[in-house]
Amino acid sequence: MPFHVETAFIIDGTLYTLLAFSLVTWTLIFFKIWQFAKTNYYNKRYSTSFWNATDLNAAQQIPVEQVRGPKARVAACGFAWLAELNDPVAVASLKFRGSPQDLLEQALRKQTQDEQRRIESGLTMLASIGSTAPFVGLFGTVMGIMNAMHDISASGSASLDVVAGPIGDALIATAIGIAVAVPAVLAYNFFIRRAKHHRASLEHFVDGFLHIAFGDNSTKE
Repeated sequence: MPFHVETAFIIDGTLYTLLAFSLVTWTLIFFKIWQFAKTNYYNKRYSTSFWNATDLNAAQQIPVEQVRGPKARVAACGFAWLAELNDPVAVASLKFRGSPQDLLEQALRKQTQDEQRRIESGLTMLASIGSTAPFVGLFGTVMGIMNAMHDISASGSASLDVVAGPIGDALIATAIGIAVAVPAVLAYNFFIRRAKHHRASLEHFVDGFLHIAFGDNSTKE
């Protein structure tokens, strides 16, 4: 296959790759906006119902339509653990060897980590696109310039009209790569900050749950 045909194929492949990166980026951005908004709504609603309950037994009876979101799942994990603690058969297992407070905290922290992984899903992809898209665009530019030089040498003319057009077209790939990377990087920085706030909120909720579970009602989020 001729060199210029192969190069043109690579350039087209680079542009389609950047287009795919852009589609993935904006899909993730809209999905994460929806996910964070939904999570924040469910957490606030459940947190209000939880702290308005008179005790853990009342909190466990919160209407099912309000038991949604990360905090609700963390609380459900705590309720399930406390129920097992009162089971004489289950409490004899190695799972319950140690301080009950430490073991409950371990279970709640593990559930918190699971919720954090869920909320951070997709952010690695945004970071990867933000860091690689400019280089993909630069690769397309280099290949485009090589193709342009090959055509120029084949035509035997090096006038400005002949050189400027193909090289200008080749530089478009770099511009597209930067245009794809900028929203990905901005979105990643924004969402990673939101994820940190989400984790802090869950950790505060866990601290409050532990104090209540072991007879200290002085801590609330």
